[in-house]
Order: sequence, then structure tokens, then C-alpha cells
Amino acid sequence: MTIQLDRVPLKRALISVYDKTGLEELAAGLHAAGVQIVSTGSTAQRIAGAGVPVTEVSEVTGFQECLDGRVKTLHPMVHAGILADRRREDHVAQLEQMDIQPFDLVVVNLYPFVDTVRSGAGQDEVVEQIDIGGPSMVRAAAKNHPSVAVVVDPGKYGDVVSAAQQGGFDLPARRRLAALAFAHTAAYDNAVAAWTAAQFEAEEEAGAGEVNLFPPYAGVTLQRAQTLRYGENPHQSAALYVEDGATPGIAQAELLHGKAMSYNNYADADAALRAAYDFDQPAVAIVKHANPCGVGVAVESGEDAIGEAHRKAHDCDPVSAFGGVIAANREVTVGMANTVQGIFTEVVIAPSFSAEALEILSAKKNIRLLRLPEGFARDSVEYKQVSGGMLLQARDAVDAAGDDPETWTLAAGPAADPETLADLAFAWRAVRAPKSNAVLLASGGATVGIGMGQVNRLDSCRLAVERANTLGAASTGAQEVTAEITTAGGAENVSGTGAPERARGAVAASDAFFPFADGLQILIDAGVRAVVQPGGSVRDEDVIAAAEAAGVTMYFTGARHFFHG
Repeated sequence: MTIQLDRVPLKRALISVYDKTGLEELAAGLHAAGVQIVSTGSTAQRIAGAGVPVTEVSEVTGFQECLDGRVKTLHPMVHAGILADRRREDHVAQLEQMDIQPFDLVVVNLYPFVDTVRSGAGQDEVVEQIDIGGPSMVRAAAKNHPSVAVVVDPGKYGDVVSAAQQGGFDLPARRRLAALAFAHTAAYDNAVAAWTAAQFEAEEEAGAGEVNLFPPYAGVTLQRAQTLRYGENPHQSAALYVEDGATPGIAQAELLHGKAMSYNNYADADAALRAAYDFDQPAVAIVKHANPCGVGVAVESGEDAIGEAHRKAHDCDPVSAFGGVIAANREVTVGMANTVQGIFTEVVIAPSFSAEALEILSAKKNIRLLRLPEGFARDSVEYKQVSGGMLLQARDAVDAAGDDPETWTLAAGPAADPETLADLAFAWRAVRAPKSNAVLLASGGATVGIGMGQVNRLDSCRLAVERANTLGAASTGAQEVTAEITTAGGAENVSGTGAPERARGAVAASDAFFPFADGLQILIDAGVRAVVQPGGSVRDEDVIAAAEAAGVTMYFTGARHFFHG
């Protein structure tokens, strides 16, 4: 016969924790509520030290802890007390026959495996942090949630004491706790599996003469951080998940001001960070629909260098910057804030904001201000979901041998002077951010025209020149630009007159080689003075000849920077 247990009074608890945050308060609260406490090793010592009565687990099992603590709780007197399904009369009868007392509450958290790996510890030390008894108790209690409550999070200790005072957790609460417990052990086991695969299986492959940067097993553990209003479009549902143990990134950014982030806000903010953090100098990237509409760096690090970088980025395409997402790789200053506050902007994300800048920008109701988490960095491996699986690749960190201008090969024209070479180096870093095929024009540490996401390089060249010679003119006062954003249709109506030819005298970067000379010729005809590209086309000779005929400097990098997104 099976009976249903709704609320199980907390009469006996098993506590074994590595993280002892709040332990004394928990033990005192349980004792005051009449709960008998059984505990292990250092946990029991801390509880006793707080003046709370505690029974050592060795008194329950009749065996001392052994093997340097590797064996403490792996015993029927413990696990039968956890796993007995008290809805079943035969289980209850067996406990009585064997003189085993059941546990109503299990409070356990696990050895710091992930932290030990991050510390750079050796293999033996890491292996010692693979918890055995802890996960066994957690899983046992979670499995038997109809009879037992399991708690793995010190943040829940207040709820535990309240439940002890009010007759125990009800069944829905025990179910929720069980789900959290299974997620906890799953994340832990995933971390162990990933580390052992990377260490041991990779060693075996290396011994067999194989070189593989990617382990045979790769697992990702995600926790839902928030449910979003909708996805890319209103009919799509969406949520934000954070990865356990991941390098802090956009998902952990702190919202300082404004309404909750949307799915597209997160995607665009991450793309903007990708562009801004490719530079060592103070840099700003403005992104719209996952593509940069402007990137700028400060040539010199002055008091308002980041403000200078923003103005340069904005001047590339003021029309598209309307409603864009801005990322800065330095603290947002008053100077930058004063410029941004006059522009409709969805998101500004930066490592910090000065107090004055935060006050200025917080006066804007419809802007979101995000502060990057401590330790922000780009992950070394990127994931991309495809139907039926995942693609993994090493992050494109602009760290190929050909990314250093000193390694470039002069393919045509005279060697660049220092100013031109600096612009080419900027353009080469910036061209990694737009979707391929990408061609980017730059001058003075700023983009002036970007052709991105085209299906052929010829169109990318045309688009880069066209955008350079039309969209940026509003910033010079030579062009009147009107941008009308209609909420219903999302249409943009842009008109301009008297545009300067910003392509003339600019430099260009192409993320991949020119397959024919026609694309380069468009840039030459527009007045581009120097070009950097990977080279490697079967028609390189034709491309070089076109540059030579025009007296245009051209460098080959030998590296490519496709970005399919």
C-alpha cells in the first residue's frame, strides 16, 4: 500500500557541506525547532563549536571515517535512511527491522571541483575534489523527494528553518528542491566529465600521435537567468541562460538603468563587445542588427579618449546609429555621455560609468545601461548550434600570424607611411566585426564606410563606398539626414544632399582575398589610397596589377577573418 505524504515534519537532518556559509545559523535554527542533527567531519566540528548538539555520522554507521575522508557516508545506515519511501508500508517496516532511523532533511553541498581546476592545481589535487559521497546523498534525497527534503544552496537556509518551525516542507516545495538538487549534481558531473575528457582522453590521443584541441566530450550546463518578453520577433518565446563556470560576459552584465533587456538587445550588445574589445586602445563600437555601423579608437589616451572614440564611431553612420547598441572598452565619461544623451540609443554597455555620466544617461527613460561583470573576457572557444548538434571553434582573437602588420607582405605600390600603416592596422582589426563578405574603409582611427554581409565581394566594395560617401556626411554638417523609424513597419527613410566623398583618401580592408580585380577597382576609382587583404587568390596577379597601375599601396596578410555569425 502506498500513501501520499504532503507535509513531512523535519525531525532528523543529515548535514554535510564544504561551503559552510550560514552553517551555524542553520544548525541553531534547526535545533531550536527540535530537529536532531547528524553530520560529518569538519561540518560536525563547526556545528558543535557553535554550541549545537550534533551526532557524528560515524556513531550512526558504527564505522570511523577512513581513507583521508574518502569514505564517510557510504553506508546502508545512511542511505537506507535517505532512500526509504515512507509512503510504502514495507519500506517503513524494513527500517524498523534493521533499526534504521529515516532522515527528513538532507543538506549537502559539494567539493569545489571547478574552483580547484581554475586554480591551476595538479591532476592529483583536482581528482581529490571529485566528490563521491556528496552527490550520492544529494541524488538519493532528490530521488526520494516524496519523503525527504534536500537542500544544496546556502541561500535556502532561511527557508529550511522556517519550514522546520512550520511542520516541514510540503510536497510541491520538496519537488522544487529535488529539481534544484538534480541540476546541481548534473552541473558538477558535467564539469568532472569535461575535465577528465580534456585531461585523460586528450593525453591518450597525444600519445597516439594525434593533435586535437577539442576533447572527445564537451558539455555545457545552463541555468535560466530570466525569461525574456519575446525572441527576435514578438511571436517567438525566449529566455536567457547563464553557463556555470563560464568566463563572465554579457549574460552576467548588471543592468544599472532602464527596462529589461530583450533577446535582440543581448545579441547586439554581444556583437558590439566583440568589436570594441578587439582593440587595446580606447574603442567604441556601435551595432545595429548584429553588424557594426561604426567603430572608432582614440589615437591618444586623453582625459576623454573614450568620448573621442565614440564620436568617431558615430560619425561613420549617424543614420544607422539611431536606435543602436553602443559598447565601450573603457569607462563611459561625461564627454561621451553628453554626446550619447542626444541620440536615441537602445543600450550602452561598458566596464564602468563615471558617476556624472551615469546621472546624465539615467535621465533618458528608454536607454539601458549595462556594466560588465568583473573579469569580463571573451571565451576561448565559440559554440554555434546547428540542427542535430553543435559546432565548436577556437575564438577568432585577431591573433593569427598575419594579424601583425610587421609580418605583412607589400604586394603593390609604395610602402605605407606610419599614418597610413596605422589606419590599415585599425581597418584590419575592425573588418573582423562585420558579417562576411566584409570590406571596410577607414581613416584616422575610425570606420568611414562598411560593406558587410554580401554574397559577393563586388557588392561589398560598392556598399562600402556608397555608405562612406552618403551616410556619414551628417556629422560634418554638409548633409542633412532625416531618419524616420516607424514602430509598426520598422522602416527607415533616409535622405541626404551634398555628401562629401569620404572614401577618397581612406584605406580599405577586406576580410578575405579579392577573387577578381573588379572589386579592388571600385575602391581604386573611389580614391582609396591603400588596401590590406589576405591574398591567396588564383588571380592575385591581376589584382596586384590593378593596384600597381593606380599607384595604390596593397599589403597581403596571409590571414583571413570571415565572420558568419
